[in-house]
Amino acid sequence: MRVRRQLTSTLGSLALVFAFLGAGTATATPAAADPCGFYETGSDAYYNHCTSDGSHVVIKVEVALAPDYERCVGPGRSWLGSATKIQGAHYAGRTC
Repeated sequence: MRVRRQLTSTLGSLALVFAFLGAGTATATPAAADPCGFYETGSDAYYNHCTSDGSHVVIKVEVALAPDYERCVGPGRSWLGSATKIQGAHYAGRTC
């Protein structure tokens, strides 16, 4: 009886592990989505305006060794320039 209980417990644990591994591979896509706001890749800088209402917003772009500037961006990802030149960007608090 004791051996049977251990076998059942072991098989149940293995089933949970395989279910977890299978679920992990099926949900890998959302992690690859672009983050909201400012972000950089290896060589480029972007601002991703995450919205469901279609709004356009003003962002302030911080530039290395040059004046900062404001820019109007729409929904989705906007390329700002080289990651070596763009230091950051943030919502300026108004729409455009």
